[in-house]
Amino acid sequence: MLELRDIHTYYGRIRALRGVSLIVQRGEVVTLIGSNGAGKTTTLKTIIGALKPRQGTITLNGTRIDGLPTDRIVRLGIAQAPEGRRIFPRMTVLENLELGAFTRTDNEHIKEDMERVFGLFPRLKERLHQKGGTLSGGEQQMLAIGRALMARPKVLLLDEPSMGLSPILVETIFEIIRDINSQGITILLVEQNARMALRVAHRGYVIQTGEIVLHDTAKDLLKSDLVRKSYLGEK
Repeated sequence: MLELRDIHTYYGRIRALRGVSLIVQRGEVVTLIGSNGAGKTTTLKTIIGALKPRQGTITLNGTRIDGLPTDRIVRLGIAQAPEGRRIFPRMTVLENLELGAFTRTDNEHIKEDMERVFGLFPRLKERLHQKGGTLSGGEQQMLAIGRALMARPKVLLLDEPSMGLSPILVETIFEIIRDINSQGITILLVEQNARMALRVAHRGYVIQTGEIVLHDTAKDLLKSDLVRKSYLGEK
């Protein structure tokens, strides 16, 4: 469904991605794990069009999307809940969710999708007219994911959804990720909490200094010496 082939992305003269290739099949949860600065967020920014690759191709359902503007990529079916949530703090929960649907013209289905978001995140319905900046960290993460879902994506990009959350909220967020996937949404998950990410994913890729160094099923990656020593804190 989503394929990156030999992607090279730069920040000025600094090469951040060095030939990244990965595939996400329809209906999967695929996770990209790695340390800080490995290139995880850069990969998602390149997919969504915030960064343009200097080399390589990105396709969605066989249609090439590298080089397209972000709003066009969203219309084609990719949405992102970015690192750090990036909600609009002075806007209400309702206004944030409505902005998630800004590319859509099927107004008759927007209310239906908002109810689906409230089914996943009942807390957001309780906070509907509260400003985003007054929400807790966990509620803001729910809002960021809910806003992305309002675009009705075929592929959902999640960037560090557990960052800064309590262990109980982390469990909640990953249960919700499973629920979202069970509704037929394909997910590419970037996450430093490798253990939780691999528990929810079907397959995973390990990225180090801008290069994919390992790819396998989530089950087998949990057994990998590299993953256990470098990302799970085991000896």
